Amino acid sequence: MTELNKRKIVLALDWTPNTNHLGFYVAKATGLYDKFGLDVQLLSTNDEAYSTSYLPSPGGEWRPPRVCDAVQPGRERDATFALNSPEGAVNWNTSGADRPKLKAVAACLQKRTSAVVTLASSGLSRPKDLDGKVYASYGARFEGRIVRALIEADGGTGEYNEVVLPMLGIWSTLLEGKADATWVFMGGDLNAFKMEDFGIPYAYSPLVMAHPDTLQQEPEVVRTFLEASALGWQHACADPSGAASALVELALRDSGVALDLGMVQESAEFIAGYALREADGAWGVMDPAVWAKYLAWLDQTGLLTPQLQSRHPDGGKTLSLDALRAQQSKAARSTTIPLDSIPPVFTNDFLPEVKAAALAGSS
Repeated sequence: MTELNKRKIVLALDWTPNTNHLGFYVAKATGLYDKFGLDVQLLSTNDEAYSTSYLPSPGGEWRPPRVCDAVQPGRERDATFALNSPEGAVNWNTSGADRPKLKAVAACLQKRTSAVVTLASSGLSRPKDLDGKVYASYGARFEGRIVRALIEADGGTGEYNEVVLPMLGIWSTLLEGKADATWVFMGGDLNAFKMEDFGIPYAYSPLVMAHPDTLQQEPEVVRTFLEASALGWQHACADPSGAASALVELALRDSGVALDLGMVQESAEFIAGYALREADGAWGVMDPAVWAKYLAWLDQTGLLTPQLQSRHPDGGKTLSLDALRAQQSKAARSTTIPLDSIPPVFTNDFLPEVKAAALAGSS
């Protein structure tokens, strides 16, 4: 198939290239996407498409890549698929009728590897130690309230200072002592506070998200991309060292991101144990029970309020992050979104064939 005949696909990453993206890079490096008739671009967050979200911007609201926007005349989306978090998936499905209901179509990892972290040298060894401290936030709608719940679950008050910074600079603020904690995928010399260790049933992350129009209008494109990606992930897990080399090479060539091969190889070995389902080596499949527990927890803790976050809140539909966190301890919980009114946030229907039992109850 010639380059002109290949279907152009853009996957908007959730960060600069790293081992959470390993299988996608292997699929690209080994020609799997080419074999399936796809021309795939892996859009790193240092690309200008992220200029108002991950990179410094002089004012204005942050804007995710336009995979998240409804199609408007004369304008294309920046991406076909995008990586996001489970709270991001819930956000897109509870943000009002004027926003598209993006769906999670695959889980990059089967097991959770993210955590709220502090530096090992900080002396902040438990979530309750974060009372009164500075948390470097991504500015997401549910993030600060989940962190508050984590601190409260460990016996703290949950009162802390949430500061929002350009995303690609968040890790540096921790290293420079400008913040005490943040939420990252684990690695390095860190104190890691995993959600599940404190009774919080976190869902899958990162997730491959797609616009409902894409799912309806181009279902075979979605299936083809996920099938090729699944093979890439399976190859990556079978040969983590080779996968690491592919990631390092393409990250530099395509995104100008230089990675340390030794560190990437170590991380790839770790990720290889988290990416595939243990029972049969399937990639991407999401257990409906995991999502049900996560959504039930958001509901039971009063986090499913209708207000959205904004740096310019109107006090009604939009609130500051501080005001959103304050809702957890006020009667405002009575204004929560009914759980049964939330549309399905995920689907397994576009993944390669897996055992029927895995799909039972999927949305």
